[in-house]
Amino acid sequence: MTTTLISRKEPKLMAPEPSAEASAAHMTPSGPAVRSAAGQAHEAEALVHEAVRHETPVLEIERFSLYYGPKQALFNVHMAVPQGKVTALIGPSGCGKSTLLRSVNRINDLIDHVRIEGDMRLAGESIYHRQIDVIELRKRMGMVFQKPNPFPMSIYENVIYSLRIDGERRRGVLAETAERSLRGAALWDEVKDRLSESALSLSGGQQQRLCIARAIAAEPEVLLMDEPCSALDPIATTKIEDLIQSLKGDYTILIVTHNMQQASRMSDYTAFMYLGRLIEYGPTTDIFTNPRLRQTEDYITGRFG
Repeated sequence: MTTTLISRKEPKLMAPEPSAEASAAHMTPSGPAVRSAAGQAHEAEALVHEAVRHETPVLEIERFSLYYGPKQALFNVHMAVPQGKVTALIGPSGCGKSTLLRSVNRINDLIDHVRIEGDMRLAGESIYHRQIDVIELRKRMGMVFQKPNPFPMSIYENVIYSLRIDGERRRGVLAETAERSLRGAALWDEVKDRLSESALSLSGGQQQRLCIARAIAAEPEVLLMDEPCSALDPIATTKIEDLIQSLKGDYTILIVTHNMQQASRMSDYTAFMYLGRLIEYGPTTDIFTNPRLRQTEDYITGRFG
């Protein structure tokens, strides 16, 4: 496994938020750009709405860039994820949403020739510090993938897996955690009499809720969800969306979705990404009803993507 390198740069002053007209005038297919007095184009800050700045961040992404060998996948992404809220990452396929999400709990470390610049901070602590324990870090951030991935063991053992690997053996603690987590995932009433059965016997929607129960059993600070409903039918999707709404407040949720309606229904904030860059980031109602940048409006209204 290749060791990732961190290049910390001197902090830059945030550029003032441009008007919608000025921003649209300077948009290019590869993201926002401005021109210096000499006429040379250079990268501009993403447009971050003022409401985001008033929130208390739990996760701070600071000038983050990522490279797969010589190919750059993320470009200077700078954003703060509000505590106790649902933040959706949207954008066309290949824009870097999942790459950014997987960088938060360092899954990209497992890929050869990955290099990063910048940093991420969870509750003020650098995620990419050389002395960070990656295993402990991942316990602080639950991850739910596109396709349900229950372990080939019983429903009960799936839920308490994180406690088992921590050495917890007290039956009362394990049983209480299993029930609390399954209730939190809106699954308890459906499986309370089947806890000893294989998790693989559950339906796809039930398996995904089981994976969420397994994630919250470890009491993480952040839940990361990579298109958790993409492989589910509409009824199962509705249950997952309702579950996400019930979990916010207790957990900070960062979710990747291609479904515009889903993002508008269940997220508090939305970040629009394009070609590895953060373009616009603000309250979901503003992004979907009154975007400030023409490029955001074009994507939301289906003109491209």
